Amino acid sequence: MKYLSFIFFILTLFFFSGCNKKPEEKKNILGSYETNLDKYFEGYVGAFVLYDVNNKYYIRHNEEQCRKRLSPCSTFKIPNSLIALETGVANDENFTLKWDGTKQPIDSWNQDHTLKTAISNSVVWYYRELARRIGEEKMKYYVDKIDYGNKDISGGLDKFWLMSSIEISADEQVEFLLKLITNKLPFSERTVNTVKDIMTLDKNDLYVLRGKTGSGESKDIKRTQGWFVGYLTLGDNAYVFATNIETPENANGKKAKEITYEILKSLKLM
Repeated sequence: MKYLSFIFFILTLFFFSGCNKKPEEKKNILGSYETNLDKYFEGYVGAFVLYDVNNKYYIRHNEEQCRKRLSPCSTFKIPNSLIALETGVANDENFTLKWDGTKQPIDSWNQDHTLKTAISNSVVWYYRELARRIGEEKMKYYVDKIDYGNKDISGGLDKFWLMSSIEISADEQVEFLLKLITNKLPFSERTVNTVKDIMTLDKNDLYVLRGKTGSGESKDIKRTQGWFVGYLTLGDNAYVFATNIETPENANGKKAKEITYEILKSLKLM
C-alpha cells in the first residue's frame, strides 16, 4: 500500500510540474533585428505596422497612431480595383479608359490608361470613373462586406476616399491586406490574382514586394498625410505592412514609401 502511495505521489508531482512549465517562446526573424523605429519618423507623426504571417508576430511603431483612422487616399485603389473586377466593370488588367483631354496635375495622367498603368501611376481620374461605373449600391455593398475602415462612403461616390468620409487605420490596413493574401475576401481567385499582379512593385530572386502609396492634403486644417501599404513575400512567408505619416506641410506617399523601405532593410527583409 505504501508503495502504491509513493508511485501516486511521484506521478502527481510529474503532472503538475509539466502543467506549470512555461511554453517555449517562438523564435522569430524580426525579434533579432532593430525594433526601435523612432529615427525613421523624425519630423513626422507616423505609424508603422508589420505582421509576420507564418509566426503570427506584430511589430508596431506608435501604437496610438496605428489605431488612428485617416483617409486612405490612393491606397483605396486596391479595393476599388477588386470591386471593379468582381462586378465586371473592368474585365482584366488591360481594361482601358480614354483620357477626356482635361489637363491633369501630373503629366503621366494625361493619356489613356489601363487598370495596370492607372494603379502604378496612381491616376485619380481613372479610379473616379471606375467608381461611377460601379455605382453607389454595389460600392456600398462591397465596402461593407470587406469591413473597410469606418465603411462611410457618404462623401461622394467618386471621391469618398480622397480626404473625405471613409477612413481607415494602419492596423485595419494590415488586416484588410492579410485577408487579401489569405483569400478571405469576397472576391474570386481571378480577381484577387489580378490585383496582386498589378500591385507588384519589385520582384527578384529573394522577394516579391507589392504595395500602394497614398497622399492627401487638407488645406482647411493645414495637414498633409502619406501612406504606403502592402506586403512582402519572402520564401514561404509573407510580411504585411502599413505606414502612415502626418505633418502640416510635406507628408506624402513617396516619403511613406521611403521610410518603409528603410525599415524593411533594417529588419533584413529586403
